[in-house]
Amino acid sequence: MNKALPLMIAGTLSAGMAGFSHGADLMAVYRDAVAYDAQYASARAALEAGRERLPQGRTGLLPTIGLAASTTWNDVDTTRRVNGATATNAQYNSNGWTVSLSQPLFRWQNWVAYTQSELAVAQAEAQFGLAKQELIVRAAQAYFDVLLAQDTLATAQAQKAAIAEQLESAKRNFEVGTATITDTHEAQARYDLTSAQEIAADNDMTVKRQVLRSVIGKEPEGLKNLKPGVQLVRPQPDNINKWVEMAESASASVQIYQALYEIAAREIEKQRAGHYPTLDLVATNGRSGAGGGTTGGFDSKSSTIGLQLSIPIFAGGGVVSKDREAVALKEKAGADLENARRNAALNARQAYLGVSSGMAQVKAYEAALTSSQSALDSNKLGYEVGVRINIDVLNAQSQLYDTRQKLAKARLDTLAALLKLKAAAGSLGEDDVAAINALLD
Repeated sequence: MNKALPLMIAGTLSAGMAGFSHGADLMAVYRDAVAYDAQYASARAALEAGRERLPQGRTGLLPTIGLAASTTWNDVDTTRRVNGATATNAQYNSNGWTVSLSQPLFRWQNWVAYTQSELAVAQAEAQFGLAKQELIVRAAQAYFDVLLAQDTLATAQAQKAAIAEQLESAKRNFEVGTATITDTHEAQARYDLTSAQEIAADNDMTVKRQVLRSVIGKEPEGLKNLKPGVQLVRPQPDNINKWVEMAESASASVQIYQALYEIAAREIEKQRAGHYPTLDLVATNGRSGAGGGTTGGFDSKSSTIGLQLSIPIFAGGGVVSKDREAVALKEKAGADLENARRNAALNARQAYLGVSSGMAQVKAYEAALTSSQSALDSNKLGYEVGVRINIDVLNAQSQLYDTRQKLAKARLDTLAALLKLKAAAGSLGEDDVAAINALLD
């Protein structure tokens, strides 16, 4: 048995990962996603549209000014029968213009509509905040998936190289008569299995890179991996109930449904305002005239200003019906809000437990990795002195690589769960991306 095998294994794995150690990092991927991702672009456009609700709502409180003008050609034939018939014909042009102004003084439904527009803008802002947090999670998850796929491929390649060395050793030992053909067959079977795993890992990495490409708009090149032996820290505050409380109040989805509930509550007030009188200030200024023909022409100017009061008496029951509809919709909005709070609390609990269990798994796999390496070294030594068989060494190698793979996955899953936890609490931002980015090599 080749005693230099452990160094060769480590060297092969390092070489497999070296091609990914220099290149784009998580922050660069996130910025590319902000510029390219179609879902985020849609949310940004929806935000711009939502902000227009405020000036639209303000129009009901501001005056309206209008200008009307007309010109008409008149051709009038008149017949008079007084002591005989007399026929006359008049041809003339009449024209005029009027400028009118109407300023609402009391229209309660317009004021309620304005407050609703403010809430609509808040809803649009919360919707965009949710889209931004989802983009961070999607970009980071796609990034982590590529890292894990790369690590899986590099591990398969390193394991294949190690088994190839074990296969050659088994063949040499069989030739000199110190081992049976069974050792060779076992090593060959393990080598073939690892070759199939390498093909699957290479295909999976290609798929994961294409997923990331769909988010950032370009082929990812040389993504940076986590620093060797990186230490993860627990979320702060380290209390699941605190995170649940934050999620129930500050989650972006809760804020969206909170705004919808407030809009629905004001809709009741708006519909009931249909019973209230309205008072407007109305002013006009105009000119009208006619000239030519047999009339001799005329020209007049007029200006008016006054108050216009309107009192609704009966509208066929439509106002009462809309009031009942608004009450029912408010109850629906309240139920939706409660459901959003429960989902936010559930997401926060799941993410927090994911972080906690992930960190525990990382510690366990770190210890298992050390034990697996010791077990491999012991089995190799035992194989050399004849107290272990070839399959023992192969199993120890498989255990070592499997543990290493699970450790890498546990670290990335824990970081993803941390991002989801902060998203559930409504506090996920670029600072969190930068914090994870600092863990990359």
